[in-house]
Amino acid sequence: MSVLDSFIAGLPKAELHVHHVGSASPRIVAELAARHPDSPVPTDPEALADFFTFRDFAHFIEVYLSVVDLIRDAADVRLLTYEVARDMARQNIRYAELTVTPYSSTRRGIPDEAFVEAIEDARKSAEAELGVVLRWCFDIPGEAGLASAEETARIACDLKPEGLVSFGLGGPEIGVPRPQFKPYFDRAIAAGLHSVPHAGETTGPQTIWDALVDLRAERIGHGTSATQDPKLLAHLAERRIPLEVCPTSNLATRAVADLDAHPIKEMVAAGVLVTINSDDPPMFGTDLNTEYAVAARLLDLDATGVAALAKNAVEASFMDTAGKAALTKEIDAYTALWQG
Repeated sequence: MSVLDSFIAGLPKAELHVHHVGSASPRIVAELAARHPDSPVPTDPEALADFFTFRDFAHFIEVYLSVVDLIRDAADVRLLTYEVARDMARQNIRYAELTVTPYSSTRRGIPDEAFVEAIEDARKSAEAELGVVLRWCFDIPGEAGLASAEETARIACDLKPEGLVSFGLGGPEIGVPRPQFKPYFDRAIAAGLHSVPHAGETTGPQTIWDALVDLRAERIGHGTSATQDPKLLAHLAERRIPLEVCPTSNLATRAVADLDAHPIKEMVAAGVLVTINSDDPPMFGTDLNTEYAVAARLLDLDATGVAALAKNAVEASFMDTAGKAALTKEIDAYTALWQG
């Protein structure tokens, strides 16, 4: 481990773009697969590495949904959620906005109230026992169409769990235009939730414009293609609209050809508020510490620069003012101690 890697490992961090099911570790996925032997998911943790090798974005979605199918009751939901927090604690992640897709579970027969109770119970235990603060982004799976949007909006607005802060849209972008989801985002925003759709990962900058205009996005998930449109980059920088950048994910899903070609350098040079995230970390063979190391290499950062990236995530988060101040202070204190 390099000196900078050691710094990153101990750095207090926030994460804003990380998926609930996509954060299931090989150990937990294998355990769930053993409980549900009709699933195609391997029960051997080592075999999962081959299973999680994606040909393209469509294949990633196919594999992802096969893991979603392992979450079949409230106990599965609670176990997964708490274990994700445990993995976060090991990385010194203090706060995370976890993207949760209720529709994927409720359509498999888990009652919406039971689903919400399970994630909330895990959230409270994680904060008390692990020191990890979890908040939720309820996410529409775009490939499931408007029925999934209606269900997600209903659960979000009617049940509105204590930890829920935002409303999102994930899944494939090709063939899933953002504007059709406007009524559901309008409803969520009226209920006090923030708008954080994925956009511009596997499509062009127009998808990002659609997310900004039609869905009133306050942050953009991925936004990889933003650098293709100088006007869009300037708009994001001027309005301080953050991008949730996930470098290894973009490579795994073929959104970028290789990491050295990742547009993060152009994003930062344009003055865009960039945050670093892991997306679906075990599926992509990564974690947040690794993503910070990747970003540090691509941006040629030292410890001070890495700490500034960590503070970007705090700024871009939906923490309250006191929470932001406390975590920023902790980052600064850790950095000063490291350098002193």
